[in-house]
Amino acid sequence: MTSTANKQLQTVAYMSDSSVSPTDTSSDNDIDVALMLRVGKRDEQAFEELIHRHQSAVIGTVAKMLGNASEAEDIAQQVFIRLWKSAPRYTPKAKFTTFMFTIARNLVFNESRRKSRKKEYSMDERESEFHLQTPDSQTASPDEGMLQNELQAAVDKAIHDLPEKQRMAVILRRYENMPYDEIGRVLELSVPAVKSQLFRARNALRDSLQSYLDE
Repeated sequence: MTSTANKQLQTVAYMSDSSVSPTDTSSDNDIDVALMLRVGKRDEQAFEELIHRHQSAVIGTVAKMLGNASEAEDIAQQVFIRLWKSAPRYTPKAKFTTFMFTIARNLVFNESRRKSRKKEYSMDERESEFHLQTPDSQTASPDEGMLQNELQAAVDKAIHDLPEKQRMAVILRRYENMPYDEIGRVLELSVPAVKSQLFRARNALRDSLQSYLDE
């Protein structure tokens, strides 16, 4: 196994507190809140700027949660529609991203449960799973590229197979650099409960990926 592939597996399967450094700042939140308050007054330019600032994070999170990139844009669009509709009643009691990802959580959980009830997961959907990382085709050899694709598929599946709260906690913590308290607000959990969800998720991911790690 190449050092790059091994590092990828170690990063996901052994996520540590020290590996995550939240990047969101109070100034970022101040900008978001100011924009959202303008959206509440039906400022379309402010709404477009808010979408520009956050659409990548929303689409990425939804795609990772559902395991299907083709559905992510539709769900993300619903997130922003709900932001627009709720803006006149919005009060900045928490960080804007907490408010936004709570909306995303509700939509994603509802969609996951709808699909589970109707058993609509098809082989085509599983084959089109959203990859969390993309190999560098300019530097990776064909063999290394194939190996990384296989590992990415294994990581995608391992994360997708987690219970929904564990899955979202992992995604928000690892890929959105979100602190425990904000994850707790999004998932309506205490900080100790968030840490417990992440601990169980780490163990499950390590078990799922052990055969790759052993190699």
